[in-house]
Amino acid sequence: MELDIAIVTHTLPGASFGAGLDLTKLSVQRLFDTLEQEPERLSQLLNDSGGLLVIRRLNAIIDDPQLLVRLSQFLGPEVEDYYQTLTGKRFFHDSIPELLVLSNRPPCNHPPPARPDPEVEPIGIFPTRFPNRRGWHTDQSYRRPPPDVSLLFAVQCPPADQGQTLYADTTAAYETLDARFKKQLDKLYGIHAPSWIGRSERAVRAGETPAALLPHQRPQRHPLVRVHPCTGRRALYLCEDGQMDYVDGPIEGMERGPDGAGAQLVRELLEHATQPKFCYRHEWQVGDLVIGDNRCLLHAPTWYDADTYTRLMWRTTVMGNAGAEYAGEEKSWISSQGYQPMHGMEDV
Repeated sequence: MELDIAIVTHTLPGASFGAGLDLTKLSVQRLFDTLEQEPERLSQLLNDSGGLLVIRRLNAIIDDPQLLVRLSQFLGPEVEDYYQTLTGKRFFHDSIPELLVLSNRPPCNHPPPARPDPEVEPIGIFPTRFPNRRGWHTDQSYRRPPPDVSLLFAVQCPPADQGQTLYADTTAAYETLDARFKKQLDKLYGIHAPSWIGRSERAVRAGETPAALLPHQRPQRHPLVRVHPCTGRRALYLCEDGQMDYVDGPIEGMERGPDGAGAQLVRELLEHATQPKFCYRHEWQVGDLVIGDNRCLLHAPTWYDADTYTRLMWRTTVMGNAGAEYAGEEKSWISSQGYQPMHGMEDV
């Protein structure tokens, strides 16, 4: 029996992509009842919105965090168990292994990024564009297969003019490139690596010795242009220096290192993809949930006054539909010996 409920979406202010889901006439319980009847509905809304969906007033999740896991299950075949990976214990939720905790307060002690310089673009707008805005990435790209979707929920947040999260539409960014350039990019692979293994741009420039790694901790290669498994649309897939390998990359087959041709290409594409016309800035309120598709978006955190305010976010990660490129592959980040944490190393 179909439920007589309309799930209404609206455009996001100042954005050329994404959608907001309106719960004004739809209780949280009725939302879940509807999704139970139509389990593909949420994924379809996400795909139709270009990979970004914002739902406000989900405060019920604060008292019942298992609801966030339940909602995540509508978006893919698996919700990550953080206890089974290299995620540092300071990011663990007390009782729910699928929840990652991000907070500036103990025990997490996850600090905000630095302010951009300048804090306002010359034309007077909020800065989004790399390299003035840093931190652009897609979650856990150093894994193969990489995750599909991240859900970020606000439990506590600073004032709306601080601690925003930026999202960039890498599908639109790719589609606006010159046709000849697209053909060149379609053949390339990026090499992705976590920041703690000594292969980031900063680490290479500082002369650090790359860490000795077990097989499940090694960098992973991904197409520079990914084909979305649900929409068939192509999108740029890359990250900033902290999540790329500047020892053997960052682009396979191109000149290596932070001053090589591969690095120059990464910087050019990041600058292009993070133009304001491709970006959305989310001003957080308690109870907000933002669902972002890692297969076609970049995102970046922004500064907030961590000495004055508490920011507490919960994240779930959905995986299992990375696309034909990864069909049949085992998880690169799971050791054959099970969970093996390494001192000082964290997978976030």
